[in-house]
Amino acid sequence: MPLDTLARSLVRIAIAAGGPVASVYSRGCQTRWKADGSPVTEADLAAERLILERLAVAFPGVSVIAEESVAAGHRPKLGSRFLLVDPLDGTREFIAHRNEFTVNVAMIEDGRPIAGAIYAPLLGQAWFGGTSSYTVLASPGADAADLTGARRIGVRAPPDTGLVALVSRSHGDPATEAYLSRLSLAERHPIGSSLKFCRIAEGVADVYPRLGGIREWDIAAGHAILQAAGGTMTALDGAPLRYGDPTEGFRLPGFLASGGFSLPASDPAVAA
Repeated sequence: MPLDTLARSLVRIAIAAGGPVASVYSRGCQTRWKADGSPVTEADLAAERLILERLAVAFPGVSVIAEESVAAGHRPKLGSRFLLVDPLDGTREFIAHRNEFTVNVAMIEDGRPIAGAIYAPLLGQAWFGGTSSYTVLASPGADAADLTGARRIGVRAPPDTGLVALVSRSHGDPATEAYLSRLSLAERHPIGSSLKFCRIAEGVADVYPRLGGIREWDIAAGHAILQAAGGTMTALDGAPLRYGDPTEGFRLPGFLASGGFSLPASDPAVAA
């Protein structure tokens, strides 16, 4: 299957999962806290159920690593190809009634993301990428989302006036702040969830470093979209990011994301 066709399949599933997310958001829900201190709501669970059902039909036999299933102790055996799912990235933004939360789905092959989709239900906008990257407007819950209006997106060259940096709204850390101080910045903006990758892929921002730990399902879809848009995303030492390591609960020490230009490497020990 061509990678752009694969990405279109993933984004239709993400848009469909936006339906239960938007529904729960509108009526409100209770929050409980998982063992790792992260929140989970009815929206996370409902979206994940729908995504898993749709993926089983679209990609039979392909293993799925999904955030809430992993939290419940489900660890399927991984082959060379598998899917990573974050049914509600930015749950803290969701709880705070901000619109910066997303549904993330990515296909991984031989440890690297080859296609991904991100959907922001309250923004009514999706991003997806395989060989190229695109964005499209779509209503949450659309079962057969019309992607004919999708437009291609790409990263921009670094501005002469300085870089625009994006940082986590809810997960700031001193190591990331120290790293940002080494860059020539014109602006910095806090944004929740994986939307940061989408903004760089669209060419409206330039860098997103994260030197704190993060789960693979939080970033795989954004990685796929960013690289298909001409961007770059590496481990903290500049090496390629690899996905599919269960030894630390699918946790990565951090990453460096940019609009297609090299960033100075950071000592991984800083983020330990």
